Amino acid sequence: MRRPVAGEVHVHYGQIHVESDPDGFGPGLAEAFAGQGAGLCGAAVPGALWLSTGLHTGNVGFTVEVHDQAPPLDPSWEEAVEVSFRPLSDDSSLVQWAGEAAWPLDLEETDYRVRYCAKGMEAGHREDTRLSEEPPLDEYLLQFWPAPPAPDRILGQTSEIAAYWHGHARRQPPPPTPAERAEAARQARLAEERAAAERRLAHEKRQWGGQPPSQALRDVGGNVRGLVAFDPGLVHAIDAAGPEAQRATALLAARLACSTAGLTEVGWIAEGLTALTGGRPLPPPFDDTEEMWRALASDPDVPDRTVARAVPPRLPPLQPLTRAEGTTPVLRLATRAGVPAPAPRPRDRGRAPAPAPRAGDEVPAPRRRPPAPIVGPAAGVLKWRAAPGPPVPESREATSYEVRVTIGEPDPSLRMSQPHMALPALLGAADPDPLRAALDAVFAAVAAYGEDHPTLLREIRSALPERP
Repeated sequence: MRRPVAGEVHVHYGQIHVESDPDGFGPGLAEAFAGQGAGLCGAAVPGALWLSTGLHTGNVGFTVEVHDQAPPLDPSWEEAVEVSFRPLSDDSSLVQWAGEAAWPLDLEETDYRVRYCAKGMEAGHREDTRLSEEPPLDEYLLQFWPAPPAPDRILGQTSEIAAYWHGHARRQPPPPTPAERAEAARQARLAEERAAAERRLAHEKRQWGGQPPSQALRDVGGNVRGLVAFDPGLVHAIDAAGPEAQRATALLAARLACSTAGLTEVGWIAEGLTALTGGRPLPPPFDDTEEMWRALASDPDVPDRTVARAVPPRLPPLQPLTRAEGTTPVLRLATRAGVPAPAPRPRDRGRAPAPAPRAGDEVPAPRRRPPAPIVGPAAGVLKWRAAPGPPVPESREATSYEVRVTIGEPDPSLRMSQPHMALPALLGAADPDPLRAALDAVFAAVAAYGEDHPTLLREIRSALPERP
């Protein structure tokens, strides 16, 4: 015989449990005693035991014993019942209400007979609450030994509170059959899958302007996610316009992007626009992106223009789904037991966090505005043409550098090279898929227009055929 628990345990709401289901949260009061003739130890829920105590709140004496065979019943115990029990896993524990503490029992996954005995139960019930400095009122013994399943039975009963719980057990309907439990689990699983699908749909509709995307938009790839953040309605309109209108939209976006960046008079870029108009492949250097970026950096006809970052409008906050009553472990236990749930414990927030640093803090202002940074695919290939100046001797020592960290959203005043923002519109417009060509070209044009991107989006929308 071994004793995994011996001493005092804390009870709340007159209950403590044995649990073995790793996915469960303990039985409910009614279901624990369903179909039983004996109270005090509810075993109707597979893998769980509901153990009633006389004391409502406080410490009680509690011993758990595991035997190799049925032990004799000590006649000093005033109350005693027996039930059958089989753990659902090799991780069985005696668990306080709401999981506040637990003691491992190390039971095997086999059939056990369980005897639950009590002394002083009526005194504990009458006193209701025991404080730490007060003497013990009631004590309990829980015994396990291997045995085949058998009906529950009452071995001894002396107190009114034990009689009450026996009567409560007899008033419960029979427990569900294994087939009924399996069907209930299936329905619960289906309900959770439906709820998860509804959450995904709500999130998707919020991202796509209240209208779920077509399969073509789901599959198109490219910069569709970037453009939908600026104007989801326009994305749906481009999708519905058809291949011919999509190709025309791509060409229009490429022309507008190059025009606003001052690139339409640059010879090799004008040739690219002409090729797009004629439905021909883009000429060199567009067939080699590294050569294209080098040509853009080295051509003296390319204007030195900058543009601020295009910032999409903020989405309205996503309203969380209402949490059903009793869906957390503590609330579920409270709801099923018919008792109020405890108030949540306040979190220890410690000191108030320091304000977040801002980009550029303690960085001295430059004497003159630096050239616009090169971003995007060209950033790893090119450097801006430096203005002529006195030669700088090479140093064999390490070169100092400065790192700026942006916390939060990027600074909308950040200036970027407008020609570098505009040129990808030509590459996007040349995509063989007309839908992707239109979306990518418009997205690149949005970056080229920067803070003035609403003007571009209105022009693109006005050129599309009206939807029926």
